[in-house]
Amino acid sequence: MKTTDLSTLSIVIPAYNEADSVPILLQQIQSVLETELLSAEIIFINDGSTDETREVLDALAVASTLKVHVIHFRSNRGKAEALTAGFQHATGNIVITMDADLQDDPAEIPKLIETLEKGNYGLVSGWKYPRKDPFEKRAFSYVFNRVTAMFTGVRLHDMNCGFKAYRAEVVKDLYLYGDLHRYIPILVHAAGFSVGEVKVKHHPRRFGKSKYGLKRIPKGFFDLLTVLFLTKYKKRPMHFFAGIGSLFAGTGIAVLLTGCVLKFLKTDLPFQFPWLVGGFGILTGILLSAIGLLGELLIALRNE
Repeated sequence: MKTTDLSTLSIVIPAYNEADSVPILLQQIQSVLETELLSAEIIFINDGSTDETREVLDALAVASTLKVHVIHFRSNRGKAEALTAGFQHATGNIVITMDADLQDDPAEIPKLIETLEKGNYGLVSGWKYPRKDPFEKRAFSYVFNRVTAMFTGVRLHDMNCGFKAYRAEVVKDLYLYGDLHRYIPILVHAAGFSVGEVKVKHHPRRFGKSKYGLKRIPKGFFDLLTVLFLTKYKKRPMHFFAGIGSLFAGTGIAVLLTGCVLKFLKTDLPFQFPWLVGGFGILTGILLSAIGLLGELLIALRNE
């Protein structure tokens, strides 16, 4: 690989309670940079760690011969905000993101850069293959990727992989919050950039515990709705809210009609209070449609 000037490559690494991992990771990165004749700035974001990560990162920044920057959050604000902070401080024309837990292999950085440049992509996402995570995490990821692809049209094997390469103009337009970092390829694609994917090595976790938990499943669903709204329905909210409202209203009407037919036939109802359930569905549908209409009015007023 050709020699890259310091101003062209930034490596952004969020870290939460990874005191044991970050010294090894920095050493691995330095080895790759020296082998590939690359220069880079490394930006660590300490996401409110409660172990010795803060002290370890500060010591590394002083002792390392690399250009290491450290950003400290006073409290745990999540990976999305950590990445946003790293993006804002990055000065490179190419930005690499990776996790601090040693599961991403820095030796794959040249492959990500090469794919980004050859494919003229705005973003290249890693595909952890073969993946070394527990079965439940792999199973959830499988479902997550396919459901997301079905709703968004962006088809990747491993959308949530933290090992990615970006062009600078892509990350400067990204503002992430909540768990939107899971849907970065969708946001990038919606902004008009092409998205690619390449297989990368993956290693088992060596230290600490995974931040993955079942509580992320409902959060992921609501974040998917948020992403759909931001990317597909931001300028036509009526389509979004009225579509969901129609589903509620249609269900309510079906329940009421079923109740009327069964009552006419003097048949026992399968459940009590069908009128309440049907009325609630219809009312919810009307309210959601009204919210969509208000959104359309706000957009019209803004345009005027």
